[in-house]
Amino acid sequence: MMVSACQQPGGNTTGSEYMPDMAHSVAYEANYYNYYYNNTWGTEDEYYKMVQPRHPVAGTVPYTGAGAKGASSAYNYGDTEEERLRAMSDVVNNPFKITDSGLATGKDLYNTFCAICHGENADGAGYLAREDGGKYLVAPANFLLDEFITATNGRYYHSIMKGRNLMGSYKDKLSYEERWQVIHYIRSLQAKEKNLAYNQTTNTLNNVEVPAGDIPVMAQAIGGNESHEGSHSHDGDAGHSHDGHDNDGHDTHSKTEHDGHDHDSGHEHEGHDHEIKGEHEHK
Repeated sequence: MMVSACQQPGGNTTGSEYMPDMAHSVAYEANYYNYYYNNTWGTEDEYYKMVQPRHPVAGTVPYTGAGAKGASSAYNYGDTEEERLRAMSDVVNNPFKITDSGLATGKDLYNTFCAICHGENADGAGYLAREDGGKYLVAPANFLLDEFITATNGRYYHSIMKGRNLMGSYKDKLSYEERWQVIHYIRSLQAKEKNLAYNQTTNTLNNVEVPAGDIPVMAQAIGGNESHEGSHSHDGDAGHSHDGHDNDGHDTHSKTEHDGHDHDSGHEHEGHDHEIKGEHEHK
């Protein structure tokens, strides 16, 4: 009589496995159900629950690159030369106005992701392209050339989304708004090269991008000013606190309790003119 302790492989079976976890990982992949019956760490139902979709971590950038509130990140252009030319023709206006804060953000992102090749001045002389740096096989684009200055924003945006030549895509590195702020910053470097202006109040580089203009400042709780894009102009007196501002574009009169006196908005006191537009609750 013969007794066999092991099952031999054949057909659709791998035979007996002494340590199945060595060949069949208990790790799971999100949104992918691949339960293996020899895993003994939990039940099949428990595994199924573990692979269900989760809410993304706050502040992370999804694969689609969605970022800005109220703005679509859909980009319906393929990764071909024909589609690149179509994007250059279609994508003209930057959906975000020029702001000093946006240019500061664009500068940080540009120096992080772009400057190593294209150079801090956008002249194509980044560290990887210089003799004192790395060995880059293809010279990066020099954005200070006239062909790039006169190019539409679609040329830049398509390269960020799809990559160009040896440059890979950065759509998973930059959110929707971040891509456009990087483009704004490149434009500001081009304006600097031409001794032109490109900032929150003035754009003499082209007639496409729109400066945001003066952004009023909102008073803080204890003196000083805090800048909010699209907020209201208001000199900050010590002792004021602001809770729950609701800016809906309507003009209303607001009162501020200050040293026991009621002051209607729009009145001049302590040498400051107060112009408040929108609904404000002052406490």
